Amino acid sequence: MLARDLHPGAWWLWAIGLAAAATFTLNPVALLLIWAIAALVVMARRSEAPWALSFRLYVFLAIFIVVLRVVFRIVFGTAATDADVIVLHLPEIPLPEAARGIQLLGDVTLVALLSGFYDGLRLGAIVLCVGAANALANPKRLLKSVPPALYEVGTAVVVALTIFPQLAESVQRVNRARQLRGSPRRGVGVLRRVVVPVLEDALERSMTLAMGMDARGYGRSGRATARERLVTGVLMLIALFALCVGIYAYLDATAPRALAVGGLAVGLLTAAAGLWSAGRRVERTRYRPDRWRTAELVTAGAGIAVAIGVDRAYALDPFAVVPGLDGWPEVSPWVLAIIMVGALPAFVTPPPAVERGTQSPSPEEVVDA
Repeated sequence: MLARDLHPGAWWLWAIGLAAAATFTLNPVALLLIWAIAALVVMARRSEAPWALSFRLYVFLAIFIVVLRVVFRIVFGTAATDADVIVLHLPEIPLPEAARGIQLLGDVTLVALLSGFYDGLRLGAIVLCVGAANALANPKRLLKSVPPALYEVGTAVVVALTIFPQLAESVQRVNRARQLRGSPRRGVGVLRRVVVPVLEDALERSMTLAMGMDARGYGRSGRATARERLVTGVLMLIALFALCVGIYAYLDATAPRALAVGGLAVGLLTAAAGLWSAGRRVERTRYRPDRWRTAELVTAGAGIAVAIGVDRAYALDPFAVVPGLDGWPEVSPWVLAIIMVGALPAFVTPPPAVERGTQSPSPEEVVDA
């Protein structure tokens, strides 16, 4: 299998599918499996580019979220009943009458700890999926693949997504410079000597990007008549209304399924027509557009299959997807098998192409993409 970079849209669809599956479940075994799959795919298919090295920071952030959620449940506890298992006895801090209903410290129950732990695992899984997509998808190619109508918004999103990897690269570069100079590694002063150069580097990158965008006439668009703008606006309003109706009908169990499917279908089709109409006024060319091949379809399909499978599993066996807090969570082999489909990109996709350099894309390259 020849080495090549996958389409960035495929990686983002895969990550969004895993993140959506994480929002559907509170089973800690399933959530930890999503954590492991995201890490496995990143380790197997990330390149040597600087943005690929930021996944470690997302892992630390996800772990911090889990710890923070548990600590939050301990600090802001709930009233314990006779049936609750008390794990930790803490002195309760009395609060004024205005804060009625809020308990500060007090007895910590097993239900409160498990609830905070499960919530933290779910939020951490979502963060980890976003970090995996950010580490695997090339931001330059992602910007090049954005539809013309969303080019301005896509540029802002790509710049925002590359800030975290660029900060990670700046921290590594500053640490290497400090080591070469023999600076001490510990102490409060180290934080100041690292944070100031990193912020200065981020500001310099932002100014360079702004100058590059201004020099290339960023923001110019083609001419559009009043009738074309009216048609585009009407299509987008219809799409927004249809999508709202379809999503509401999908979330409402009493609404007919035909209304949900019809609303979503009409909204997506109308939105596609509106984006095509709006994109006609954007004067932008693309050199060698990225193609969707079998590996891209398998990657995107794996993420979507995991999201749909976990959602359907809840209808068949809700306690396996959202377990109770009064005992060991039920583990369903079918749910685990569905989530394991998300690991296919680690084995069936080609390895990433070797980068010619290890530097981050310059602001000029981002704008040119």
